[in-house]
Amino acid sequence: MEFRHLRCFVVLAEELHFGRAAQRLSMTQPPLSLNIQQLETSVGARLFERNSRGVALTAAGQAFLPRAQALLQQAAQAAREARDVGHGIVGQLRIGFAGTVLFRGLPQVLRAFGAAHPRMRLTLQELSSSEQLVELVHDRLDLGFVHTTRVPPGFSQILLSRQPFVACLPVGHRLSRGPALDLRELQGEAMAIVMRAVSSDYHDRIVAACADAGFEPQLAYELRHWLGVVAVIGQGLAAGLVPAALQQAGLSGVAFRPLKRSLPSYDTYCLWRTGRDMTALGAFLDAVRGRAQSMQDAGMHDDGNEES
Repeated sequence: MEFRHLRCFVVLAEELHFGRAAQRLSMTQPPLSLNIQQLETSVGARLFERNSRGVALTAAGQAFLPRAQALLQQAAQAAREARDVGHGIVGQLRIGFAGTVLFRGLPQVLRAFGAAHPRMRLTLQELSSSEQLVELVHDRLDLGFVHTTRVPPGFSQILLSRQPFVACLPVGHRLSRGPALDLRELQGEAMAIVMRAVSSDYHDRIVAACADAGFEPQLAYELRHWLGVVAVIGQGLAAGLVPAALQQAGLSGVAFRPLKRSLPSYDTYCLWRTGRDMTALGAFLDAVRGRAQSMQDAGMHDDGNEES
């Protein structure tokens, strides 16, 4: 018994006419008759009565029909699932991300990918860049969105976005208004910063930028998240230097000013193990590349917002 026999049987059972059934099956009547004969031989019972008045199902045919339909439906479903997996549109991806990516490209990537692949399940974990590197190395994440150039061997990356640092100050602070801020004006101010263990690259860059400006920063608050940095500043407890995208976070009590002398940009990379055999991963990376290109094409203001 073959699936072609079942297809011929089901169509003929629906049409009860050899001519119409053959037309639906894109074949002539003799091959259709041969398929039915072969199926009846395999089953060991007559499935159709044929006479001058037409074609009718036998009792055996009536009993066989729902099971034949179910077998064909199961085969079609299995084929669809295999095709969907092969095309990367079902399954699961484990994604790590640093919090600031929520304001700089990740939501757009997720929406674009979700619209194209609604049956893919995405599991996202907010982790620091260093934590993501550990999870990626141990294959507990499929890809991550990190803020570091310290990429382990055997990994590939896409630059998703690039943004400047800005000064973040409490509303009403003596430095909260005016044009671009000279970094030297922050000398003597209590400062909030991300912990070095969380983001060593940018912790060190901020400290180095202050040293280049001629002073050692007073690091009064070292926090795990950039949002925590902005929240502390919003309470009037400190000043700081933060990625420009945090202006979109909507936290109250803070003011932002551009810097006269720019720090090295705050870059977001999508990182994954090179050569990983996952069609779903490839489809997601296409969405990342599309967003990265659109951000590049749009250009960025100094405050980190896309140009309209």
